[in-house]
Amino acid sequence: MNHHATDAHALAAAYALGALDEDEREDFDTHLQACEACRQDAAEFEATTARLAAAVSQPPPAAAKAQVMAAVDGVRQLPPRVPAAGRAPALGGFLRRRAVSLALAAGVAAGALGGVAVWQAQNGQEQEQQARQAQQQLDAISAVLAAPDARTVHGKAANGALTTVVTSEQRNQAVFTAANLPAPGTGKTYQLWLDHDGTMLPAGLIDHDGTVTLTGDPADAGAVGLTLEPDGGSPRPTTDPLLLMALPA
Repeated sequence: MNHHATDAHALAAAYALGALDEDEREDFDTHLQACEACRQDAAEFEATTARLAAAVSQPPPAAAKAQVMAAVDGVRQLPPRVPAAGRAPALGGFLRRRAVSLALAAGVAAGALGGVAVWQAQNGQEQEQQARQAQQQLDAISAVLAAPDARTVHGKAANGALTTVVTSEQRNQAVFTAANLPAPGTGKTYQLWLDHDGTMLPAGLIDHDGTVTLTGDPADAGAVGLTLEPDGGSPRPTTDPLLLMALPA
């Protein structure tokens, strides 16, 4: 996320996840009316969270509802939780301000892991493998978003796609998100690149809206590129870049 001078700007991710209390949300709604940057940040966080959750979600088994309803009568009701007297509510707000990226990663994980659990409960080696791959992808993305040194930049590709890159120097990893990405066409795919002093090195493929971790070493890279390539990708770019966006410092 962009760095701003006031706490209000730091609440976009928590706002997108519904993690603000009522007073904070009302204050942030007022702030959004006058802050274009935060409106864009909040919208992109919401879209990214939805795409990550959808990437690993699956419909529950047909018998799941009947099994849950049958078990309801046998579940003991717990008493309501009452906050301990004297506990300062300000702690929650402080943690949200100090860990916005962590809040985003936690929200993404909460939405997505339910789908992974359903996958793992089903039979079939192929489905179990898909669940493991989805879990690994989610873990890698969440780790970058939750990194204390995460930095974010936004861009727009020549084909109209809205892009976001989040980097972590500590983890030496970067995450790329695309929205409104046109279909690449038959036999084509979008390929990501890391620009190392003018040398473009392959950094992964993306063929639809979503979020991926970049392969390769972003530590010495100055920019992320996006080109349209033959299906399967190319060792070197074969078309003019649709995007060449400087990585956050």
